[in-house]
Amino acid sequence: MYENLAVVAAFAFLYSAVAGRVERGMVTGPIMFIAFGVICGPFGFGILGEDIDSIELRVVADITLALILFIDAANADLNILSKNVVIPRRMLLVGMPLVIALGVAVGWVLLPGVTVYELCILATMLAATDAALGKGVVTNQDVPARIREGLNAESGLNDGLAVPVLFVFLALASGTGGDQGGASLALGLVAKELGIGILVGLGLTFLGAKLASWCYQQGWVSNIWRQILVISLALACFATAQSLHGSGYIAAFVGGLLFGRLAGTSTHELVHSAEGMGEMLALAVWIMFGAGVVGQAWAGMTWPIVVYSLLSLTVIRVLPMVVALSGTGEGLESKMFLAWFGPRGLASIVFVIIVAGYDLPGFSVLVHTVVCTVTLCVIAHGLTANAWARGFGRRSKARENTTTP
Repeated sequence: MYENLAVVAAFAFLYSAVAGRVERGMVTGPIMFIAFGVICGPFGFGILGEDIDSIELRVVADITLALILFIDAANADLNILSKNVVIPRRMLLVGMPLVIALGVAVGWVLLPGVTVYELCILATMLAATDAALGKGVVTNQDVPARIREGLNAESGLNDGLAVPVLFVFLALASGTGGDQGGASLALGLVAKELGIGILVGLGLTFLGAKLASWCYQQGWVSNIWRQILVISLALACFATAQSLHGSGYIAAFVGGLLFGRLAGTSTHELVHSAEGMGEMLALAVWIMFGAGVVGQAWAGMTWPIVVYSLLSLTVIRVLPMVVALSGTGEGLESKMFLAWFGPRGLASIVFVIIVAGYDLPGFSVLVHTVVCTVTLCVIAHGLTANAWARGFGRRSKARENTTTP
């Protein structure tokens, strides 16, 4: 354990020293983290230990995702989002179901040994996008604000929407859905997960923010412990909602939105330390993923799985989102940009670990496909993020200047 910790800590120190330079280039942090995990893992030099427990990976990934969702939501500009809410609304309510449907259809052709319900599970796992991987785009000031806020809202909410849908398909695939119809079961789970998540996120954040503000006025908050406020509040929202069988992801994101509104101009200062913790946790998750999952999974990869993964990155995600965004007034490049930057990552990894507990006949195909898609996502979105964001920003400003009288 200490050898693994020493290796990861040394790598984290070295990366921290050059992170500013890396973030301006094409090779992003997650690409380097996964590569480091693979190289140092059992399929590389064997420096990192072979046994990485799936429960440990899920816990770290859950905590990381909850913290990032809360922080990104807190930093969101609600004024801009409210004026352009049509973008995330179309992507979530129209685009996401279409992505799942197209994913099932493509899987039916390429993965004939997998049942329909298992294909639904696979498509749902890959319909969830990753706020962590998309952060480089949504924080890039070159990208128009409405696009950044739209992507941020979509990535923050679709994980929570995907969870109840995933559990519906798991119940149907494993025969545990009982006599209740699939549609009614889905609606019930979605309503329960969303309702509990929203109530917990808003309730805990409101009480926590008001209590922290009052204590700060009394002079009871020290500079050191002030840095723990956001981290503990984000995790409290997530864990409380999960323990009540609601969506912890929704709770974290909604709580972050309210916290940003209540904190006002102090938001950035308050979440700054939490952002560093989130980045450190993300580094650990991607190294664990590379060392314990990627090498083993790619050793058993097949061509149909690779083809499906490539289509999942492109056609399965892009086409439905472009269709969903029709009529919003966005140009073709804006639609393509919004559709392309929906990377799969932490949420998909957590979903695979959840599915592993159901002993499905096609689980091997499911896990290989998700690992392949996530790996390709990290590479493809990492290599294109900065270059496309800068170019898109320049072209958007040029179009605005030509239309301004």
